[in-house]
Amino acid sequence: MTSPDTLRGLPMVVPAGGLPARVRIHEVGARDGLQNEKTAVPTEVKAEFVRRLAGAGLTTIEATSFVHPKWVPQLADAEQLYPLVSSLPVELPVLVPNERGLERALALGAGRVAVFASATESFAKANLNRTVDEALAMFEPVVARAKANAVHVRGYLSMCFGDPWEGAVPVPQVVRVCRALLDMGCDELSLGDTIGVATPGHVVELLTALGEQGVPAGVLGVHFHDTYGQALANTLAALQHGVTTVDASAGGLGGCPYAKSATGNLATEDLVWMLRGLGIDTGVDLGRLVATSVWMAEQLGRPSPSRTVRALSHKEQ
Repeated sequence: MTSPDTLRGLPMVVPAGGLPARVRIHEVGARDGLQNEKTAVPTEVKAEFVRRLAGAGLTTIEATSFVHPKWVPQLADAEQLYPLVSSLPVELPVLVPNERGLERALALGAGRVAVFASATESFAKANLNRTVDEALAMFEPVVARAKANAVHVRGYLSMCFGDPWEGAVPVPQVVRVCRALLDMGCDELSLGDTIGVATPGHVVELLTALGEQGVPAGVLGVHFHDTYGQALANTLAALQHGVTTVDASAGGLGGCPYAKSATGNLATEDLVWMLRGLGIDTGVDLGRLVATSVWMAEQLGRPSPSRTVRALSHKEQ
């Protein structure tokens, strides 16, 4: 395997104006990536994945989800997994769908949780079996209790740019749900392009509309899927608009079990390569990250979809 540090100084660092000096990568591979696997991933393999991601310099690693095993059987081992990684010196947010999920997370000492809302009625029904407003009402006591326990809360918002059932999603509709999540106490929001249909102009339009409604870029993260090859372009547009938190998945793992047209997340390695070339600090050791994704691809028995992983590992895995 070739280390990026041996590629004669590539990528060449050429900073561009209007970009942040540092970006925080919110790594979702261990949760959003593995929840979609068809075969069971052993708990110890998941734990080792998280350890290796931390060893590569990622400081926020979404560990698992405290959802009922019936809905996401791949993450049924949350109680067993979390204690195996909880001593790592990184942030380990977990997904909690309801008050019961929060109870389970709090019992294990989780300090960061996330709730998962939808900008559209169709996806709210498919994912949560509720309307958008019913889902928000369900999250209110979850967020309130988390905040009462001094726990950081992230609000995920799916289908911000398009929905497989409803098509285009009006920007004001997305802004309304974002505002509701912040008003109930969420510390940050992650704007999800669940089926990967966003383009840069759409990203800027949504971020501008959010800013006009008092939602600053500093509380926002972006979560792009690469279905149409737009994830990096959309990320750059968001960075130019002041966003400094980007969700990504090591090796490009993941999709969404409730949206069949959703393909993999933005690969963390592809993101790091772009940011490195722009002179933006991430704290990530790209060589160690690539090695981690190659190892995980071997555990899963299939090649990594990340172009950077393939280029730097010099083999068809």
